[in-house]
Amino acid sequence: MSIPTLWSNLVLPRLGLGMRGRTAVNAAVATAYARIFGRGVPIGSPARRPLATFGPAAAVIAGYGVALAVPALRARLAGFGDRAPEVPLVEWAAVHILLGTVCSEELIFRATLDPLLDQTVGPLGTWLGAGVFGLWHIAPARGAGDNVPVAIAVTTVGGLVLGWQYRRTGGVLAPALLHLAVNVGGALAPAVAVRIGPGR
Repeated sequence: MSIPTLWSNLVLPRLGLGMRGRTAVNAAVATAYARIFGRGVPIGSPARRPLATFGPAAAVIAGYGVALAVPALRARLAGFGDRAPEVPLVEWAAVHILLGTVCSEELIFRATLDPLLDQTVGPLGTWLGAGVFGLWHIAPARGAGDNVPVAIAVTTVGGLVLGWQYRRTGGVLAPALLHLAVNVGGALAPAVAVRIGPGR
């Protein structure tokens, strides 16, 4: 349990890498972690549980669409438009969020740590895995200038939801799609809101 937290909050920040370097190293470490401690990557059964697999991600995307359609919510989204990193938006969403964040975190947490905790501590594993997922986000929250306790709380709840999806569907596809929808939507929606403007 300590390896992910130490990696995300101590080792990775001290490497002093730019976004491209962090994505590459994070993906490599996540792959190594899953190979060393995991027992393969369970995908789940999307054909047998399509709503459970695709439904929450589709709801998140629809939620962003509604927020962009409502002027007051669009204005609020536009306030986050200056948080884009030093890379082009398309690269950020298609490469860094997909590989450096979603794939890496789902390999570490849902594909590896959650099954290990379920096996060793039973139902308590749900809470421990979510807590570690929350702690994983300390350094990223600091780097973004976010309130760290709030970020830990929000991402712990996110870890509970993603863990629930993993356990419900028996694989990482459903939580990965939800995770991707939340993060890519959070990157693209503010940019779209800025482009549309508040009055349309």
